[in-house]
Amino acid sequence: MDKKNEMDDVKDMEGTKTNVMKQSHDSKNTRVRTKLRLGEVERLIRKHRIVVPPPSRTTLIEMCEDGTFETAGNSATRIGWLVYEDSFWRWAADL
Repeated sequence: MDKKNEMDDVKDMEGTKTNVMKQSHDSKNTRVRTKLRLGEVERLIRKHRIVVPPPSRTTLIEMCEDGTFETAGNSATRIGWLVYEDSFWRWAADL
């Protein structure tokens, strides 16, 4: 193995040649979005009287499916629909 290849390997291990250092720096700036279960969305709508009468569970599911609420994934998870909290409050503010 020649000297140049050895130096490349060392740089690789140090993370200077790859984007490993950049990735760890970027992960500090990533924001975790809070998710709400659909039952919690129902509770908040009732509690804050956002819509009276409150929409049915079927209507809320349709809102998840049509993109009114931003959800984690394109369908219900094994624990049901998960709606991003900021998306829910944005929807409520736009009413």
